[in-house]
Amino acid sequence: MIWPGMGDPYKRKKIIKFLLFSAAVGAVAVLFTTMVVNPIIGEQPRSACINDIEKNWKISFTVEVYVDNQKADIPANIGFTEGGCQRAIYTLSNDGTVYAEWKEDPEFEIGHFLWIWDFPLRDMEQSKSTMYVNGQESNHFINHPLQDGYHYRAEFTSKAFDESKDSDFLPEK
Repeated sequence: MIWPGMGDPYKRKKIIKFLLFSAAVGAVAVLFTTMVVNPIIGEQPRSACINDIEKNWKISFTVEVYVDNQKADIPANIGFTEGGCQRAIYTLSNDGTVYAEWKEDPEFEIGHFLWIWDFPLRDMEQSKSTMYVNGQESNHFINHPLQDGYHYRAEFTSKAFDESKDSDFLPEK
């Protein structure tokens, strides 16, 4: 059977050159990602394992998270992966106390904690959500810097939240 484009020797050479060129570009992209990009990402404070580094900067703070007016549980062991890697921002218990450690002050923000926690921020309506720091509303929202001893309270409204049920006077179904 003759495959389309393979009957004419000129077209066959052209298709084979294209396939070889595409394979070479793909191989270079994989090598570049593996050898250059991944090590750079791994050295960033929010992604790196802190198991074997000397940590001179250490803070702790408390966090409360509310989603659709209901308090969300902050689980223990956020920042610990199955492979034994401990991230720079982590929890040890489910009491809302969060710890951050690094070589020097990496200028962490509360959003870094939410990222490490895998909090579904994309499912939240950011225009209706607020962040309180020590009881005062923050203008920085999730970009508010982390500071030792501070209390962060995040109030998120999900995109799927039906506000009408809070003000509806009809009995529940």
